[in-house]
Amino acid sequence: MEKGEASTSSSLARGRIAINAHLLAQEEGYRRAGVSRYIYNLLTHVLREDAEGDYTVFLNSRCALSLSCNQKCSRLPTYKPLARIFWEQFLQPLELGAEGVALLHSPVNVQPLFLPCKGVVTVTDLSFMVFPESFRNSQRLYQSLFTRLSVRRASHVIAISASTAQDLIRFFAVPAERITVTLPGVDAAYQPVQDDSRLASFRRLRDLPKRFILFVGTFEPRKNLLTLLQAYAEFRRQTRSDYKLVLGGGMGWLYQPVFAAVEELELQGDVIFPGFIPEDELPLWYNAADVFVYPSLYEGFGLPPLEAMACGTPVIVSDVSSLPEVVGDAALLVDPHKPDEWAAALSLLCRDADLRTDLVSRGLERAQEFSWTRMARETIQVYRDVLSGGE
Repeated sequence: MEKGEASTSSSLARGRIAINAHLLAQEEGYRRAGVSRYIYNLLTHVLREDAEGDYTVFLNSRCALSLSCNQKCSRLPTYKPLARIFWEQFLQPLELGAEGVALLHSPVNVQPLFLPCKGVVTVTDLSFMVFPESFRNSQRLYQSLFTRLSVRRASHVIAISASTAQDLIRFFAVPAERITVTLPGVDAAYQPVQDDSRLASFRRLRDLPKRFILFVGTFEPRKNLLTLLQAYAEFRRQTRSDYKLVLGGGMGWLYQPVFAAVEELELQGDVIFPGFIPEDELPLWYNAADVFVYPSLYEGFGLPPLEAMACGTPVIVSDVSSLPEVVGDAALLVDPHKPDEWAAALSLLCRDADLRTDLVSRGLERAQEFSWTRMARETIQVYRDVLSGGE
């Protein structure tokens, strides 16, 4: 139990609850990033906080979890998008009826159009509405249509930030009283590494440079890596410093221009691509970095900056969407469209030791405000309200 938080006093005794976890990924790759981690923490913490509740979890055939609940693995290859959509829209309603489910929680934007029970849907972000040009046509059309229909028909909607809640009101006209904001948390594994020898061994193992700037995230257009590369090139030109740039993450979509830009800017020897970083290694990467950067054009929440702050790494983020909500006054905020301002922020943070110390202290304090346990309890309360007819 986390400090300062009261325990859940009673279980949900009003019916079986199902959680659709088909987007939970266990293999390495971009699908194991933010959305999958949200689902995993939702499952583990909700089941822990409501241990006497009656839960069914729907999983894809590649997942096997040690959870104390009824688990239903699909025989279809629902780790593939088309198979998952078919299962969600046509087979899931049948399984809900067979299982006697009273409420379905769909944690990533979309519910079945024909739902035989009450429904709660979490909207993680509306990037496909804000930046439609950053998605393949099929992705954009599916998400925009089915998310719109899902939030209109759901008994209640959960948003993972106040920014996302405002987007729901703006784009889909969802009434504010039908939205609950439940902020994600940060795992206890994300903390400063006190053992210098452990960190030194990790640096040798991964052949990390002495000093480096780190980005972690899926490679796709809204992560704005082209602006970061331009800023880094200008930073190197102005300061002649030896900081390397490490871009870690799985390959998402439309990422080829990133590699082309590295060549055009003649940064081949200065930009490092370690690929997808396993979650159990992430705290060490954050700790090893001198600065963490997140130039994203849009985020529904943005876990990496929060995790970096929890590890005691100074952070620079974009001043848009949910990111100011995440970092508060504990990071430098920069216009994501201005490479020169990013270059100036990098230069300032890399040379000003007092500023770095101040941001580290603020970041550690800020990170303590986010809790997966609190998120789970607030989600359970949504279930209670919906099942009791409060929504």
